Amino acid sequence: MKKLNQSFRVLCGVCCLAVSAAATFVPAPYGDVTLKGPMGDRLELMLKNHVLATDTTYITAPFLEKTERRGWWQTEFWGKYMHAAMPFWTYTQSPALRANIDAGLANILASQEASGYIGNYPDDLRCGEGWDVWGMKYTMMGLMHYYDGDPSSENGKKALAAARRVCDYVIAQLGPNGARGKRLYQTGNWCGFASSSILEPVVWLYNRTKDQRYLDFATYLVDDMTKAEDGPRLLDLALKDISVADRNGYGNKPDANGGYPMKRNRWKAYEMMSCYQGLIEYSEVTGRQDLLDAAIATCNQIIRDEINLAGGSASSEAWFHGAERQHLPYTRLQETCVVTTWMRFVEKLLAVTGDPKYADELEKAFYNIYLASLNRTGDEFAAYTPLNGYRSRGHHHCYMHTNCCNANGPRGFLAFIRALCGTDGDRVVMNFYASGKQKVHLDKSNKDVIFESYALYPRTGYVRLTNHTVEKGPFTLALRIPAWSANTSIRVNGQKISGVKPGSYCEIAREWTIGDVVDIDFDMALKTHRIGHHIAFTRGPIALARDTRFNDGPIDEVFRRSALQSDYGSRFIPVRSPSEDIWMTFSATLPVGSHHEHPEGENWPEIRFCDYASAANLWEPGNACRVWFPIEWEPSER
Repeated sequence: MKKLNQSFRVLCGVCCLAVSAAATFVPAPYGDVTLKGPMGDRLELMLKNHVLATDTTYITAPFLEKTERRGWWQTEFWGKYMHAAMPFWTYTQSPALRANIDAGLANILASQEASGYIGNYPDDLRCGEGWDVWGMKYTMMGLMHYYDGDPSSENGKKALAAARRVCDYVIAQLGPNGARGKRLYQTGNWCGFASSSILEPVVWLYNRTKDQRYLDFATYLVDDMTKAEDGPRLLDLALKDISVADRNGYGNKPDANGGYPMKRNRWKAYEMMSCYQGLIEYSEVTGRQDLLDAAIATCNQIIRDEINLAGGSASSEAWFHGAERQHLPYTRLQETCVVTTWMRFVEKLLAVTGDPKYADELEKAFYNIYLASLNRTGDEFAAYTPLNGYRSRGHHHCYMHTNCCNANGPRGFLAFIRALCGTDGDRVVMNFYASGKQKVHLDKSNKDVIFESYALYPRTGYVRLTNHTVEKGPFTLALRIPAWSANTSIRVNGQKISGVKPGSYCEIAREWTIGDVVDIDFDMALKTHRIGHHIAFTRGPIALARDTRFNDGPIDEVFRRSALQSDYGSRFIPVRSPSEDIWMTFSATLPVGSHHEHPEGENWPEIRFCDYASAANLWEPGNACRVWFPIEWEPSER
């Protein structure tokens, strides 16, 4: 595989400014965008040590056996893998990666039965209480990712035909008057969330074949997802502003106790968002504005009630009002599958609505919890990544040497890359500011626009964009101004741009000439956060953490109640990082330590912080981090 760290070829896509039920964004062809610098390095390591290193023969072997009687989910791994692997092959053209992909596809195609079924359940347990329908969902997605990457090849045609046969099997078994005698939402777990999320690839299949049967089946699924009293209830509960953690008890009898998974509870984060992905796709085809409104309402509820400082969410993969409880030691925090699905969700809504707040959320998740979950060597994703404590490798699932998060992890990087830049009409839209090169085609003026970005962002707030477009001419450059950047300065060839507002796009319409320079200074102000008797800090989009490697005292030291301030911004100073494993380091003099009556303890000590993604990234029990810090109680407080 060719060297990629200096100029890693990536996909850009899906970020339009039009507020519409259908995206107007036109993505650049694969390979017309590059990432350089730290993000290019992280991406190359993940591709080399994870995506290329995945043994596709191993993860597809269960499909050939048909012996799964425990209701497990081995058949999700290949489809998740393909979501990243085939796009990566499309723009790297790596022969080794393609050979690995083709080996897995050969097993998948060989495993398909005459009925169309692809899976590993024996016939008597198919389409039942386990994860069989969920597995077929991911198989369909994997097959269509292959087709999209190489539609004219013989294998590409076989992949699409196989996806059709899988869908035909599901319709025959669980569609109207299906052979299994039940409706699809009544299979699987979580009030039908898991099985109903098959809607997304069903709509994909309709979009690729224009076969009305698949749109009819999608309509059947949507009716049950929105109308069945004991089903997912994804429409009415969302539009009534019922928080995602509180949607039990509406036509269902939730499981008060019991193990995992649960049949009747509606708080499962990953599967719920997967269902909304399908509803958005369906709304784009049919114009159902109410479904898009429900997806937007749900996303906004998640932002309000669940997302923490690091852009993550969920405890034991369930919604739990995590925003107000993020300082507490809840179990199994921030599963990587939830994180990547959240990134896909906001990426899709950014494309459909053009609302920059979704880019803000994607950026926060990417630079914090997502990069924190990825091993610094790029070979593995953590299953759970807490705000306080140490990080570790994930568990093995289903008697296999992998797990759902390792299979799902690379999809998060794609969500960031796809939303990085794009076009809408004759506007070039920039959402993120990693170092690299972006080439997009403007259809209206029939020209290629090329910019190169130079930045240490978000380590610093300075970004330079240089226009490399050969042809002189007019177009609009739309720059996302993050909501957290209160005072952003933009200059074009030294001339300051006025009217720059946080939480919006700054549109620069002008006659552009090769060599034009755009300088941006984002306001990377430090912000202090308080929840009850806890305190935390962010700088721009970055959550800050203490790390045991700094060896500057116990990382769980209390903040002195008598010395609390509302703002500590001036006390945080960027300093040189002591290790290449730590991306950002800050020194701060703060009132920590409970022995402040002692002459030596009275002075505020100097302690260090780093970016959350770098914190505890040795993945060793002796290397721990902390984001939220306790504040002393006074005797009058109860």
